[in-house]
Amino acid sequence: MKSIDDIAAALQGYDPQALSVDQVNAFLRELVQPVSADDSQDVFLFDALGRVLAQDVVSPISVPAHNNSAMDGFAFDAAQLQADQPLRLRVVGTALAGKAWQGKVNAGECLKIMTGAILPDELDTIAPQEFCQVDSAHNVTTVTIPPNILKAGDNRRLMGEDLMQGEPALKAGQHLTPAALGLVASLGLPDVRVHRRLRVAYFSTGDEVLSLGDAPREGAVYDSNRYTVFGLLTRMGCELIDMGVVRDEPNLLEAAFAKVALEADAIITSGGVSVGEADFTKAMMKKQGDVAFWKIAMRPGRPMAVGRIGKSVLFGLPGNPVAVMVTFLAFVRPALLRMMGSTAKPAPLLRAKSLEPLRKKAGRTEYQRGFVSTSPNGTLQVRTTGNQGSGVLSSMVQGNGLIVLHHGQGNVAVGDEVDVMMFDGAI
Repeated sequence: MKSIDDIAAALQGYDPQALSVDQVNAFLRELVQPVSADDSQDVFLFDALGRVLAQDVVSPISVPAHNNSAMDGFAFDAAQLQADQPLRLRVVGTALAGKAWQGKVNAGECLKIMTGAILPDELDTIAPQEFCQVDSAHNVTTVTIPPNILKAGDNRRLMGEDLMQGEPALKAGQHLTPAALGLVASLGLPDVRVHRRLRVAYFSTGDEVLSLGDAPREGAVYDSNRYTVFGLLTRMGCELIDMGVVRDEPNLLEAAFAKVALEADAIITSGGVSVGEADFTKAMMKKQGDVAFWKIAMRPGRPMAVGRIGKSVLFGLPGNPVAVMVTFLAFVRPALLRMMGSTAKPAPLLRAKSLEPLRKKAGRTEYQRGFVSTSPNGTLQVRTTGNQGSGVLSSMVQGNGLIVLHHGQGNVAVGDEVDVMMFDGAI
């Protein structure tokens, strides 16, 4: 396990007083490690949504299991097709989904077939029933297929074209989405092996922070960060350890860190990491673990602490509500996903035209709250939510994404394209 100093020494241009966003994420990729596969568990599909696969799901069957029809129509051997000539065939039976048709289809014959029905070996093409003329006379039914509308193999599903028996249907590290659950179920598998849930402890710090139910007092604020972090972690499927609000008293802080360091994979705190703050959080972090304190070239969310306390990875976030969410999305969420064993790639940034000028200094990354919409001509456009103060919590509710103004980027003019990180259910 690498120490903070070891990671810092290998990181080009590392300066804890002036780190770029990219450097922070590079550091965290070295700091955090996936949970051990030894702690994986089998869960039923109804309990598996959002979990991370601990091993490949190998298909025990081919999907589909047989060549079959993709639609209702008439199955025949396409070798009989002739350019510019209609094809007239005698119907010799009907194949239904769920069982094999018993019989033989010869030259000049076809088989009426339903969607999903097994396709006999001698047949390779299905003519949709709406394309065909059907005639019945003297207990004989014939079908006329117009010329030049079909080619060999049309409207046929091949055995194993979705999945072949013995091949991985899903890879270890994938999240089990609703579509993935359906895929596993289609293989006849009732359960999957997943990584255990990540155990994450969190608490807010500060004598000025009120818990819900406390009487208001001058200079104090109600704790919103704890509830925001709760929501962010719950959306990720973590197992939560809520430590409440911990006052700026050395013995209380020391006891809180000592307790959760024995139980949690990660600890998230909010508040107490800024320069000059009158609290003891930083001192307790440093005393109990291997911790670095950073100034990040970003806005909002400049101060941050990272490291290890016991077996837990520590993320010490700023105290301002918007800064908590921005630093969580930019740094903590990707790190926690890695710890969960996830191989998911970050969602791509969208490009949208700015509806207003944006002031920006090169040399730091800025995350401005924005609202993305579709213009009348179908392109994406974005406007800010207004006041971008790091305490304006309502802006995170009004917006649907973060306008990402990159480290080397300057001012943005109306009509310029900008990158947007969509919330997409994370917030």
